[in-house]
Amino acid sequence: MALSKYEIDAAANDLHNAWVTANPVTRLSDRFPNLDVDSAYEIQMLNVERALAAGKKISGKKIGLTSKAMQNMLNVDTPDFGHLFSDMEVKDGRIERRRMIQPKVEAEIAFVLSRDLDMPGEILVEDVLESTEYVIAALEIVDTRIKDWKISLVDTVADNASSGMYILGNVKKKIYEIDLKAEKMDLFKNGEKMNSGSGTDVLGDPAFCVAWLANKMRNYGTLLKKGEVILSGALSAAIAAEKGDTFKATYSSLGEVEVTFY
Repeated sequence: MALSKYEIDAAANDLHNAWVTANPVTRLSDRFPNLDVDSAYEIQMLNVERALAAGKKISGKKIGLTSKAMQNMLNVDTPDFGHLFSDMEVKDGRIERRRMIQPKVEAEIAFVLSRDLDMPGEILVEDVLESTEYVIAALEIVDTRIKDWKISLVDTVADNASSGMYILGNVKKKIYEIDLKAEKMDLFKNGEKMNSGSGTDVLGDPAFCVAWLANKMRNYGTLLKKGEVILSGALSAAIAAEKGDTFKATYSSLGEVEVTFY
């Protein structure tokens, strides 16, 4: 059963206030037992509209829950999506830890689009590849406005797919210059290797994830647009970050990308 408009507005306000104050809230799914996925996306879109009205600019989109481990943890069999804003991009590789609530770092492959993904019919992997200007290494700093990361699917959907911040690398590759499925990544925290992954770890193919996203978002009246950054999903598990931590992801052909929390 979907939520009422009053409940959707209340949940959106709670998440917005948590974002602004960096003070997390209790699980929406506990306070609103009837919260379903469609209502959760309505909550997300209300806060997207609020951000746009305040002058923020959408810089891209992100895909979440692309790993089987995360899907199993939340008992779901599908990814979710969120919106990226230009002020989420970290240009200098440094993040003030107190700006975030409970950040975790994920390494990903980002797609930058050369055209809108607005072709008729189902959008295929081939459409994504033909519409990609380049791919680039990325770190996504996921964060949640829900206390202690105690989230269900509807909680993270409502919370803009736990979006936080992101950092892009410096090596840009055309699609024909890289084997996306075979691209390998090692993630380090303070010089210690934490985990590894490859393109096949995001539902078998990062480009498939982008195609899924394009089709899913079109159901909600939104396109993936020319120039947008599309974060295609975590290549490995997210690692918690604290003040003083430095993370670096090294890739087999996309160079490296680094962030420090101060």
